[in-house]
Amino acid sequence: MKGVSNKMETTFEVKGMTCGHCVNAVTSEVLLLPGVTQVDIDLDKGHVLITSDTELDVNDVASAIDEAGYELVSS
Repeated sequence: MKGVSNKMETTFEVKGMTCGHCVNAVTSEVLLLPGVTQVDIDLDKGHVLITSDTELDVNDVASAIDEAGYELVSS
């Protein structure tokens, strides 16, 4: 059905992000994951909100965050 959104939102806690560079690094890596359409980061809380078309594999998210130089604490 057209017009129906199947977007999923998942929040992850990430350790080590402190500035705009951190936000850009994590966003760039996570956007490379299949199905990811948007990444929103709350630096104060260390939260990464990922919007995707499909369910995310936590291991893939952890790898992307690790590639950016940070650590996934929880999902």
